[in-house]
Parts: sequence; structure tokens; C-alpha cells
Amino acid sequence: MSKGWTIHEGTALALPMESIDTDQLIPARFMSRPRSEGYGPFLLHDLRFDAEGAEQRGFPLNVHKGATVLVARRNFGSGSSREAAVYALVDYGIRAVIAPSFGDIFAGNAVNNGLLPARMDSDTVEALIAALAGGVAAAKIDLENRTASVAGQTHAFDLNDVARTKLMNGWDDIDMTASHARQITAFRDTRRAAHPWAWPGN
Repeated sequence: MSKGWTIHEGTALALPMESIDTDQLIPARFMSRPRSEGYGPFLLHDLRFDAEGAEQRGFPLNVHKGATVLVARRNFGSGSSREAAVYALVDYGIRAVIAPSFGDIFAGNAVNNGLLPARMDSDTVEALIAALAGGVAAAKIDLENRTASVAGQTHAFDLNDVARTKLMNGWDDIDMTASHARQITAFRDTRRAAHPWAWPGN
């Protein structure tokens, strides 16, 4: 279970690329390492570093370190279903990614691990990228009101109620199901009383 949150205040950084896929977010060769060692150092490894392991000059995450909110273009987290891509972002310290669209499986994995996939329309995202052209800027994410304030601009983002509830409580799919335990038990008992012949052993 991740730690639930409602308000996040940090710094935002533009990553003005589209279709950043899970293979880029964490190359497969690093996935044999135990999660306990942290996947943050491998986030976008082959974009951040050259073949000799030196930092690529000019890459946003190398120029401005410590960002907690990324603003990227469409189709973020596409590609394979590897949950390690989310681990890499979370372990690096990223709490939210703002983009026009996300890979479906990535978005689900993100929410289950406390990472917000905040959808905004392309024009709004481009405005934020332009505002961040000079580097990082203050960012505030408000899950309750589904708004993000970045570089002095405040915009609403799309997030369904289930995802918001999971993020605010630090729940994954199992926790979400367990939250309905009373209703599930009541349904079982009612069903069993009404149809005893349908239960094994009766």
C-alpha cells in the first residue's frame, strides 16, 4: 500500500516529448534488481546517460534535479505493461505526471502506486510546457478539487472518482475491494439465505 495524499506541493519540470514508453521509463535490463534497492536511478536511463554512463547534457532531468511533477506530451507510459516503469518514477520522487493521454495499463499501475496520471487537453499541456521553458517552477496538486497549479497557472485535470479515492487513501485494487467488505458480506449472507441449494455442501 502506498501512502495516501490529497495535496502535493513541489516543483514541476517539462519533459516535452510524446509517446515516452515504459521501455524508456525503465530499460528491461534493470528489472532483475530487487525493488528494495530502488528503481529511481534507472528512470529514463538511456535518455539521461550516454553509453559510458555520463549524463547527457541538456536532458531536462539532468539540468534540473529534484522535480516531483512532470509535464509531458501525449501517450505517456505506452508500450509494455511493466509496473517497474511506475516504480522508477515513484522511487525517483515523481508524484504526478501531467499529459494529454496515458497508456491504459500504465495509468492503472500509477494510481495503485500513489502516482497521479493527470490528464489535460493538449493546448493546456502545451501552455504549461511553454511556461516551464526556463526550468522548474512551483507546483501544487489538489486531488480533492482535481486541479493543478503550475508556474502560476491553475487548470483542472481529468481523474475518475475511483482513481481519486485510491490515491487519497493510498489504496490499490485489493484495498478498494476490501473497503466494500461489509456490503460483500451482506450480499453473500442474503444470497445464501435465498438460495441455500446453490452453495457447496448443502
